[in-house]
Amino acid sequence: MKKFPFHKVLDGLTSSTSGNSSSGPGSGSGLAGGTPGTPREEVQERLTSDYFQLCKTVRHGFPYLPTALAFDPVQKILAIGTRTGAIRILGRPGVDCYCEHESGAAVLQLQFLINEGALVSAGSDDMLHLWNLRQKRPAILHSLKFNRERITFCHLPFQSKWLYVGTERGNTHIVNIESFILSGYVIMWNKAIELSTKTHPGPVVHLSDSPRDEGKLLMGYENGTVVLWDLRSKRADLRVYYDEAIHSIGWHNEGKQFMCSHSDGSLTFWNLKSPSRPFQIIIPHGKIQRDGKKTESCKPILKVEYKTCKNSEPFIIFSGGLSYDKPWRRPSLTIMHGKAITVLEMDHPIVDFLTLCETPYPNEIQEPYAVVILLEKDLIVVDLTQSHFPIFENPYPMDIHESPVTCTQYFADCPPELIPVLYSVGAKHKKQGYSSKEWPVSGGAWNLGAQTYPEIIITGHADGSVKFWDASAITLQMLYKLKTSKVFEKQKLEGKPTGEIVEEDPFAIQLMYWCPESRIFCVAGVSAYVIVYRFSKHEVNTEISSLEVQLQSDIEDNISPEAEVILPFSNASSHLSSLKDLSGSTNTVASEGMVKDSIPCLSVKTRPVRMPPGYQADLVIQLVWTDGDPPQQITSLAANSAYGLVAFGNCNGLVVVDFIQKTTLLSMGSFELYGSSDLHQHQPRSPRRSKQFTAGLTELSDGPVSLELERCKSPTTSDPVNGHCTSPTSHSCSSGKRLSSADITKINRWGPGKPPFRKAQSAACMEVSLPVTTEDNRENSLSHSRSSSVSSIDKETKETITALYFTESFARKNDTTVSPCLWVGTGLGLVLTVSLNLPSADELRHTEPVTASPSGTFLSLKGAVLTFACLDCSGTLIRPPYEAWSDPNSTEESEKTKKRKLVLHSSCSQDTGDHQFAIICSEKQAKVFSLPSQICLYVHNITDTPFLLRADVVTLCNSACLACFCASGRIMILSVPSLRPLLDVNYLPVADMRIARTFCFTNEGQALYLGSPTEIQRLNYSQEMFDSLQDMLGELFTPVEPPEAQYRGFLKGLFGGSGGTLDREELFGEATAGKASRSLAQHIPGSGGVEGVKGAAGGAIGDLARARLALDERGQKLGELDERTARMMASAEAFSKHAHEVMLKYKDKKWYQF
Repeated sequence: MKKFPFHKVLDGLTSSTSGNSSSGPGSGSGLAGGTPGTPREEVQERLTSDYFQLCKTVRHGFPYLPTALAFDPVQKILAIGTRTGAIRILGRPGVDCYCEHESGAAVLQLQFLINEGALVSAGSDDMLHLWNLRQKRPAILHSLKFNRERITFCHLPFQSKWLYVGTERGNTHIVNIESFILSGYVIMWNKAIELSTKTHPGPVVHLSDSPRDEGKLLMGYENGTVVLWDLRSKRADLRVYYDEAIHSIGWHNEGKQFMCSHSDGSLTFWNLKSPSRPFQIIIPHGKIQRDGKKTESCKPILKVEYKTCKNSEPFIIFSGGLSYDKPWRRPSLTIMHGKAITVLEMDHPIVDFLTLCETPYPNEIQEPYAVVILLEKDLIVVDLTQSHFPIFENPYPMDIHESPVTCTQYFADCPPELIPVLYSVGAKHKKQGYSSKEWPVSGGAWNLGAQTYPEIIITGHADGSVKFWDASAITLQMLYKLKTSKVFEKQKLEGKPTGEIVEEDPFAIQLMYWCPESRIFCVAGVSAYVIVYRFSKHEVNTEISSLEVQLQSDIEDNISPEAEVILPFSNASSHLSSLKDLSGSTNTVASEGMVKDSIPCLSVKTRPVRMPPGYQADLVIQLVWTDGDPPQQITSLAANSAYGLVAFGNCNGLVVVDFIQKTTLLSMGSFELYGSSDLHQHQPRSPRRSKQFTAGLTELSDGPVSLELERCKSPTTSDPVNGHCTSPTSHSCSSGKRLSSADITKINRWGPGKPPFRKAQSAACMEVSLPVTTEDNRENSLSHSRSSSVSSIDKETKETITALYFTESFARKNDTTVSPCLWVGTGLGLVLTVSLNLPSADELRHTEPVTASPSGTFLSLKGAVLTFACLDCSGTLIRPPYEAWSDPNSTEESEKTKKRKLVLHSSCSQDTGDHQFAIICSEKQAKVFSLPSQICLYVHNITDTPFLLRADVVTLCNSACLACFCASGRIMILSVPSLRPLLDVNYLPVADMRIARTFCFTNEGQALYLGSPTEIQRLNYSQEMFDSLQDMLGELFTPVEPPEAQYRGFLKGLFGGSGGTLDREELFGEATAGKASRSLAQHIPGSGGVEGVKGAAGGAIGDLARARLALDERGQKLGELDERTARMMASAEAFSKHAHEVMLKYKDKKWYQF
């Protein structure tokens, strides 16, 4: 175990004589010297680089931009492909696998090799991939790249190793699944259609083999042509022509007729015996026109499935086909069962659907029992066995994006009683009316594994809701949902002019703070408010306490009125304020002649409110308008249950509130916190000339027109050109309104340091492609380097409060004892301490006043301050004190009279009054100070990456470390207190704004971020977790005996017209069909199978995984052999028994008696 004495100086580094700053060259750590009072104690650091290994663990949520759907009816697993090239494979709860194509090409179609543990994907880059699912992390076994033709449709018959591939040119190719080599057997479009046909039939839109004869292949072309191709004789058996484009085809299980869906909303039924015209044409949603003959056309039926039942009429299920005269109708799925027609309306457009049947054999009665419907933003499974078609309760966390995610928090190793408590209060609000049957996607296998400590993820959303998720053992299940908007009055939009309508997301969650031990929960909203919640198991009916706080800085009143138009720059917190500021305006400027003053953005309910068990609002704190200026966004939030205080800050200053006595302790501007020791000498700014720029005012997000223009855009509005959400600085003028001189004067009063409000931007909607014309863009860009000119501009603006931290520490230099204090970090890299004077006796806490005052202590770093932490003299992380939870609404007298139970950190510094280590990290530096001497002991400069986006002091193996996420996508782990680099990995190629807003570290080597607008990606940076990860992941493939095919009977087989079995190897093999052209497709070997396991895990773990895979396969084959042997023995015994019975029956009979 290595020791790092503080008195040693690293070779090649220079120490600072000032005693408060030092830096090493490059991005290394430095050791700062100090005065003779520097502590000489040695701290043992147990963490080394061997403790760390970075890897992705699991992805939760709904697949972003889904495009394809597939289901294995034997293994009972589901696969979803997306436009980004990702594939999600789902089984029973806990079996959830994410994999992606390296090219990122959209997935066009997915095909399972049923009960074989493999999957074929077809991409928009005209590549076929074979995925091996017999390992916990699927890998590509083979790839085939089509060079001259584009793939449009694929079909793999059950228990076949030959894949049919249709192309845009109308040709059909055949691929051997085992070798992934193209067969020489090709069905050319000009041979499939009649010679007399002069037009091209279009791309292949459907391929399927006949249920009656697998030697017949049904090919559907886009222009309405259908061909039944005889694979043996290599000619067309029949051709069908229809004057409407075909979208899909469905067979009847007997193979004598099929159904087509068309672009005019019609369904045509065809009989193989009379292919000249359909024997039935229906337009399910069409109305008969006045002439009584022709039915009106409807929207295209995009897909149809024809499923038979043994004891009832067949099911005809299709998507689309609604009438054009009802454009307001939502996307729907229609279920026709006999004469009954049921239309299921969906909340989102339908991407694809599949009917789940009891048998995988296409020539048997299907007996459908469920329909899986893939929507653009949801996954629904409908129960077909009940007449009212209820849906199944989805066990997967598919509703993370129900409202766009704006912020996240992650807690590992929580108190164990929290999860059942949250689940119990959340279960009371669950929806009812689900199907009573079990979830039909039940494949795979999963166990808890070794890592079983409780984990909780909290997500804040644009609609003001907060969701608590159980994230233990790499799963995700929603526990409890809190709606923060219920404390406010509903916004009345009727009768208000356009300028007074409240923005669409006035309750968007901006920041959250949660103390798991005391169960105190605080949220900061986009409308400049903070709500303090307490947890209770009892329902109450009470009024909501509220406070209104005015927080305004006078420094900007000195702006010269001479400048006509001033281009506002971003806040003083450099990029950090733009990362934490969700830029939302909930109230617009009042109408002409009215100036809002001393009123909040929202109205708190004044009547008694019923609060169900769970989190109940204890106090609402709102910042108010000042002289027509709206309150600024809250950029930092902290609370402490032991002190009963909550603190928050913005670009104007700091507010500290006592939520026990419901009073405001401190409301000071940023410059007032310094008192007479203003390090930056905040003086009135001199007049600046208005900046000349070529871009129009309508292109500037923080310019004079942005306040008026941005009302027209929702935070989740999609860009009609690119199809994605636009950035907050990419708004354009849509109203064309010209501002009056009064408007210009009003906006000039906001000044460069205080841009007007923008709408709440969800973390899911942030893009990094910002306009290059604005200064705000240069601050929001995640790849810029801060120049001296930008820094000088920052110094002219107000200081944003970027970080807050309550702790027991030395508030002033050379203090002898620790005391409650609040550390305040600013956007200019300054750290201030606020002393807190609390009543000595707990009985006086509700009556005696609490005071908070700046202590005059200042520490400085480069860049905006991100995080704080404190170590005791032995290097142990000091936890802030907290109050043990007790139910505030308990009906028991003992609970009401019981004293508050405060839990303090026990450390050597509190016992002996020795010293502490303060760890402070900014976007450009990490420093370790010795307290109370305030001497800088270690420093780590960030020079080879633009800046840090997130930094957290976390614990791993009972030791602390500093985890950092850089704007360039790197993840760094530093030891504490010595700040030695332990891990430095380029994880992401670039970090966009969505990731920057949602990335967070937690204890035990865990981290997460919003990987897409609908998915949470979890990471691991612990070697111990990495080693056990394979045991925690679910098994996608489990040995399952396929159902036996029904016996057709001798007479049915003789007269049923079946063509018998097809020897595809003889037809499509190289010996008969020859080799395909090399220029047509290129085979690319993959890294799946045992090689994929080897790549996924190294060393002994990889060897064990490979051995386990080999043993599983061998055991599976032996098991299959045993089962076959047992069946043969049983069959032989039965045959012997029947033969003996026949012999006894006819033993004594003569020949003429038979």
